[in-house]
Amino acid sequence: MPLENVTSSAQTSPLLALSTSNGDRTRVEAAMHDAVITPDAYLTEIASHLIVAGGKRLRPVLSTVAAQIHGEPASDDVVRGGVSCELVHLGSLYHDDVMDEADTRRGVETVNAKWGNLQAILAGDFLLSRASEIAASLGTEVAGLLARTIGWLCEGQIEELRFTYDIARTEESYYTSIHGKTGSLYGTAARIGGIVAGHDQTTIDALTEFGNAYGMVFQIVDDILDATATDEQLGKPAGHDMVEGVYTLPVLRTMALATSDAEQLSSLLGAPLDADQQQQALAIVRSNDGVGSAIDTARDYVERAAAACAGFPDTEATAALVAAPAALLANVT
Repeated sequence: MPLENVTSSAQTSPLLALSTSNGDRTRVEAAMHDAVITPDAYLTEIASHLIVAGGKRLRPVLSTVAAQIHGEPASDDVVRGGVSCELVHLGSLYHDDVMDEADTRRGVETVNAKWGNLQAILAGDFLLSRASEIAASLGTEVAGLLARTIGWLCEGQIEELRFTYDIARTEESYYTSIHGKTGSLYGTAARIGGIVAGHDQTTIDALTEFGNAYGMVFQIVDDILDATATDEQLGKPAGHDMVEGVYTLPVLRTMALATSDAEQLSSLLGAPLDADQQQQALAIVRSNDGVGSAIDTARDYVERAAAACAGFPDTEATAALVAAPAALLANVT
């Protein structure tokens, strides 16, 4: 899952530097809070817990930027469409925290730790239902797209679970998982921005390609940081994914090397790691070519994202889209 405490990629994102960004993010925040208000104060508190905890809201921001590539401002409906994607993301985090038995998220106590697993699961379901309700209000195309995206997210999570602690996990499995869990939501956010703004079909498809590629860069960079950043930067012990049995691209690439280090890493993995084994595994990944190879793959997706923007008009929003994937990559290069 995306790292919550490595904030440099979000803080420096060109998507947040547009002249309209502050106003758009204010509208996004208001719409998110409005979306989870219910007559039941208890449910409202639980459903809004992670919203109150904050976040950069890159998915709805991407919707607003996608809508503005012809220079027109993002409408309130574009903002609401982006919010539907963010609510799907938040709902998935509620569920993730139950599966991971996590205690904290974004610097606050998780819903499952504070109120219990049943409440967390139901609150996550509630967020998904509110996302679907918003999407339906924007038309059948948006509603169908969001429903398919929720399906992709579930497929990505199942794919990850299937290969937990499996040192034979393939790169195809990895890509399938991160597209479902991360890439598809960014692709959908960009596509919704284009649909609701009334862009032509060619532009909408190009925005979707951009969003998917951006999301892949986002997740690959996060996976690299999990293996290379310090505990302080991550806000949790480095190598958490390996400990949890989730073998990401830099790890898979390291195990694929025809070296004694690769053999040693493969022998360490395949089961939960103790603290010493975790440090041994991290040292191997950090000192071999797997990380550099994963960076090269992220760079390929940066190029795909830029290519998707080739036909867009020369506007402030287009420039932000082109620059955003490279800004993510800059955190590991």
